[in-house]
Amino acid sequence: MKNNNKKSVEWSDKNILKSLPNPSLSGYEIKIKCPEITFEGVRGQPDFAELYVTFFPDKKIVELKSMKEYFYQFRGKILSYERLINVIYEDMIEVYSPARLRLVMICNARGGISSKLTIDSDWHIRGGKESFRDWVGQDDMW
Repeated sequence: MKNNNKKSVEWSDKNILKSLPNPSLSGYEIKIKCPEITFEGVRGQPDFAELYVTFFPDKKIVELKSMKEYFYQFRGKILSYERLINVIYEDMIEVYSPARLRLVMICNARGGISSKLTIDSDWHIRGGKESFRDWVGQDDMW
């Protein structure tokens, strides 16, 4: 997958993420739910999000304990929802080189507004070929 945004982020340590060899080169998907990602949107005001990862492995799979430790680094860091999902995406693409990666982050309401953000490596704008197209026509907000 092509990584269109190669900015270095000093507060994100992708080296925390570890991989395991993929035990099967046959196609399959791995779904991971991260129900408790915490960070600060504004100093002293914690934000909470759920992250849903759909991972189509190539040669490597995610070592889950390292993923949990990776997410811990965001606690106490001030950043926007949009930046957070992009950093997670960029780090996972670089570390795991998956055949496909889809992230959906649902942020808890703050001030009566909640957000849902999605990134899919299948999208042309993310360097994909739009070969899966299972996201086309999805108009369901949640």
